[in-house]
Amino acid sequence: MMNNKERFSNRVDTYVKYRPNYPKEALDYLYDIVGLRANCDVADIGAGTGIFSKLLLDRGSKVFAVEPNQAMRVAAEQMLGGAPNFHAVSGSAEATGLLDQSVDYIVCAQAFHWFDRSAAQAEFHRILKPGGKAVLIWNSRLTHGTPFREEYDRLLYTFGTDYEKVNHKNISQSTLNSFFKEGRMQDMRFTMSQSFDFEGLKGRMLSSSYIPVPGHPNYEPMITELWNLFVRNNVDGIVLFDYETELFWGEV
Repeated sequence: MMNNKERFSNRVDTYVKYRPNYPKEALDYLYDIVGLRANCDVADIGAGTGIFSKLLLDRGSKVFAVEPNQAMRVAAEQMLGGAPNFHAVSGSAEATGLLDQSVDYIVCAQAFHWFDRSAAQAEFHRILKPGGKAVLIWNSRLTHGTPFREEYDRLLYTFGTDYEKVNHKNISQSTLNSFFKEGRMQDMRFTMSQSFDFEGLKGRMLSSSYIPVPGHPNYEPMITELWNLFVRNNVDGIVLFDYETELFWGEV
């Protein structure tokens, strides 16, 4: 199986361009309810290209963006390196390189499903200040309820290299609960959408690590099927990618 820390090395451009942002309501919840604040120290673990780090910086927090993949980390540095509160760190969830009890909060946006959970749990416990909290966040693409959602998901199962194996929805509620102190996990959900023409839909698909790249024998048949799917489902040249943004948080 591909090294999870290198899965996105050849997809940085599409990731930056086509991956969704996060709804304002989710950030409001973090700062109004969870307790994040301006000037607090936040470790963004699995920070990728800095999508979530930027939102934290915009709220005035000090961000340590921990990312093991060099290509993605460089993309984050190119976008955010001029911000005084941004610090890129070459590290992983299991070995962040951060000091003991050095951060008030940990956030993991679209990343937790790649971690070695027991090692990450120990590392999070080490770097969090007493009373600090961790937040796991996903933009979870809706897969049922409309023909487009269901046809697109079937396409991923048909052509994806290991979609079923790496889908973050494989993580059970009991697994999430067990990551946090007993009985302490809280959760919240929000909704959002992206609008795509065909090129945008293609780019969004190619940003996923389980999708064949040009040169793979399944690539051309997959693009043909994606076009057919788009033709069947677009309205005025647009399809909607609908998400439920899921937050799970508490003390570790």
